[in-house]
Amino acid sequence: MITRLAVKLFKNSNSFIQAIDTQYDSSFAIEGAKIGQTLRIRLPNDYTVRVGTAAQVQSTAEQFTTLNLQTQVGVDVAFSTAERSLSLDDYGERILMPEMNDLAGYIASDVMAGSEGGICNMTYNANGAGALITPNQFTYLQGQAQLNENSAPTARRKVVNDPWTDARVVGTLTGLFNPATKISEQYSSGMMKNALGFDWMYDQTVIKHTVGTFTAGTVNGVQTSGPGGMNLVVNAITGTLNAGDIITIQGVNAVNRVTKQTTGMSRQFVVTAPVASGATVIPIYPGIVPPIGGNAQQYQTVTASPANGATISLVLPAGTTYRKNIAFAPELVTLATADLEVPRNLQESARESYDGISIRMLTQYNIGTDQLITRLDVIYGYLYIRPEWGTIIPDIL
Repeated sequence: MITRLAVKLFKNSNSFIQAIDTQYDSSFAIEGAKIGQTLRIRLPNDYTVRVGTAAQVQSTAEQFTTLNLQTQVGVDVAFSTAERSLSLDDYGERILMPEMNDLAGYIASDVMAGSEGGICNMTYNANGAGALITPNQFTYLQGQAQLNENSAPTARRKVVNDPWTDARVVGTLTGLFNPATKISEQYSSGMMKNALGFDWMYDQTVIKHTVGTFTAGTVNGVQTSGPGGMNLVVNAITGTLNAGDIITIQGVNAVNRVTKQTTGMSRQFVVTAPVASGATVIPIYPGIVPPIGGNAQQYQTVTASPANGATISLVLPAGTTYRKNIAFAPELVTLATADLEVPRNLQESARESYDGISIRMLTQYNIGTDQLITRLDVIYGYLYIRPEWGTIIPDIL
């Protein structure tokens, strides 16, 4: 009963974890999972459309990625037999609730940190001088458009804001929404709830990103790659790039992932690892997949491969620090948990899964201190499966 309550408290204690795709792997239910075990995840397929009656058979080049169960975390407590005599409700409120709040917050912070390099789109609001300012309704609508162009699922789209961004945006936009019951709910709760095509929430795990010191860089050679990311070969760059920086390449526009036609906008790429000044390779996502001979390609990402010498630019100015709010489809990132092994000869043990989360609880009596020592454990891994299904909505500090 305690473990069943714990896993429900865990799932419901953090907005970000509620908003993302969570998966429970039952294949470890008998023996239990261990650090380093992997799950194989199939990615969506992509095709091109034939015109005319003659068949043009395409191969189904299915793409897979691997998610590692790489982290085990837990909370351990000790209490006397007298304290253990509390009712389940009292125990849940006094012991389990703060445990689960801290545990879920830690995991959410870890997953949120993965957005540095895990999201490749950005839309922002600027003043007349071009400086970043707090987003408005048009910023979020432009984020919706970016997700549409990248074929993100339309159902259950989310916005997770930094608490300060949420406070600013709710205060600015409250009067713009209907029906009246929604406005009333925003007023009473201080949260946006649902608007502009998103379910809205705030979470203190939203990170703050600082753009690198990059000032200049150009492409070295004509390059293509697969859709899963690439190392862009460049002439030695001036300044640094941080993981999570968003860049564009001169003459390289984005395409609608369904029609393969240009969006008229520069394709944005995320830098997936830190890059030092003077480096000649920039790791980016997505990879550059242009048309061939004017014909659309499976998994096409751009209108053209960059020309030799094409200029590389930052989307936001070097050195900018911002609150990294995100708008996304839940399938952007997957958090997977599995059943941990339950040792034998313990006083109490239990495993429970709920809505994609598995938790193990073990209790052993310490005769020397007359205490019951209880540990709660979660083994998990996460992966940003489709970085193009998220959009950064930056806000000033």
